[in-house]
Amino acid sequence: MLEIAVGLAREAAATARRLRAEAIADVETKSTATDVVTAADKAVERQVIEALRRLRPGDGVLGEEYGEAAGETSGSAAGEKHGGAAGEEHGAAAGGGAVRWILDPIDGTVNYLYGLPQYAVSLAAEAGGEVVAGVVINAATGDEWTAYLGGGAYRGERRLRKVTGPVELSQTLVGTGFGYDARRRAHQGRVLAGLITRVRDIRRFGAAALDLCAVAEGTLDAYFEKGLNPWDHAAGGLIAREAGVIVAGLDGAPPGLDMVVAAPPAIFQPLHDALVELDAAGGP
Repeated sequence: MLEIAVGLAREAAATARRLRAEAIADVETKSTATDVVTAADKAVERQVIEALRRLRPGDGVLGEEYGEAAGETSGSAAGEKHGGAAGEEHGAAAGGGAVRWILDPIDGTVNYLYGLPQYAVSLAAEAGGEVVAGVVINAATGDEWTAYLGGGAYRGERRLRKVTGPVELSQTLVGTGFGYDARRRAHQGRVLAGLITRVRDIRRFGAAALDLCAVAEGTLDAYFEKGLNPWDHAAGGLIAREAGVIVAGLDGAPPGLDMVVAAPPAIFQPLHDALVELDAAGGP
């Protein structure tokens, strides 16, 4: 499944790069006026879904732009092998198969729109309700991160060893992101104001999948964000976990819409406790 994911993600990244000049002239909005989607987001997602239907017709697909896309049959060889339901936050895999692919065709669409080189294709395979393989490719640069469950995480051919870094929250470089709703941003701004005096500094790059890969390789020490959907963190979360990062929600919850926190073991609990104190999962 990782081999399939990598091949499809590379093709998708090439399409995103090729279409950028024309795609940014065809822009729509989604949840708010600042939540944009380009023609390339939709084209890339259709491309991956069509390829998966050819390669693995019984699998389900969950994509950011089109939601659940059913497979052509009710099962597949891989589905029979793994068994069980593939439910996460959005229920069982469409089409009844035990394997579901989770796709963000362009993570960081605003960066894509502005030409900032921080946008990615993220594709993960989920079996029996657990993400088992994932790839994130920065479509602007070609940088590639991969992982499969129990097999470690890689940037290109380089194995990402168990992350190391500061052992005190005050020395931690923390990444985050913001929602599109103005009320949510106001709450997130208050959280950030309370946190920024407790850490080394804050970074906001605008692509959750790449932020999680940055924690996996140590170019960020930690990351948190409220409001992430499965396609935002499925592949990047697996890559981070396979590199030795804890990826979770608050108060024992799994990572999801309420909160995703990614940090090495030495930093996770202090950051977690600070976010709980600041009510980071609260607000709109």
